[in-house]
Amino acid sequence: MKIVIIEDERITAKDLEQTLIEIDPDIEIVAVIRSVKEGLTYFSHQPNPALIFSDIRLGDGLSFEILKQVKVPVIFCTAYDEYALHAFQVNGIGYVLKPFTEESVAAALTKYNELTRANETEIGRQYEKMKDIFETVRPKISSLLIHYKDTVVPIRISDIALFCLKNEVLTLYTFDHKRYYPNMSLDELEELLGDLFFRANRQYLIARSAIVHASSLLSRKMSIHVSIKHDDIITISREKSPQFLKWLQASPV
Repeated sequence: MKIVIIEDERITAKDLEQTLIEIDPDIEIVAVIRSVKEGLTYFSHQPNPALIFSDIRLGDGLSFEILKQVKVPVIFCTAYDEYALHAFQVNGIGYVLKPFTEESVAAALTKYNELTRANETEIGRQYEKMKDIFETVRPKISSLLIHYKDTVVPIRISDIALFCLKNEVLTLYTFDHKRYYPNMSLDELEELLGDLFFRANRQYLIARSAIVHASSLLSRKMSIHVSIKHDDIITISREKSPQFLKWLQASPV
């Protein structure tokens, strides 16, 4: 069986690929796609696979933009909340919760047999409904998964003070002064974490609960003072300052 994986996290994609082949050595992973743009290009000139395993939110948009063009059975790999999972169940679409196990992936392959009985029109209708849901509902996650060698470390969102990109290295700082290195970009994290964090500039994504106060600078910029020890001065441009102040006084979602 030919399978395409749509997943922008390289480690997750590799783990899924190995798990699928361990379950069934006859499975052939014909492509691993990491963005909406890459997916649209790939399927414009490649034959459809028998099955797709797909993440939902990619760095440049929702995977539904790809899938509505393909209309083949899809198993979604997701870390979404109970509301979103209910949407999967109502629409009869298969899913695997992250972090997945061999057992959950095997169960998803069994679900594939049910998906193949749906015609293309029905599959397209289901994906359009799911697209509407995920465009209006932001994922609610309690932990961020950090991959290190052969381990996955869950870091609670409430424990994260800020993210800093420096010398092309992204570092996660916790309130108890630990450091981790996410395998994601600041843009992806900003999209994933929602209104609990603010993108101060190109280098910093800061938790609301980490902010002690903000000060005005002579250049009409603002500097942010955080509750953890941090040597660099975190600044916000004068253009972005009103947005920051509005965010700071709003109730977290």
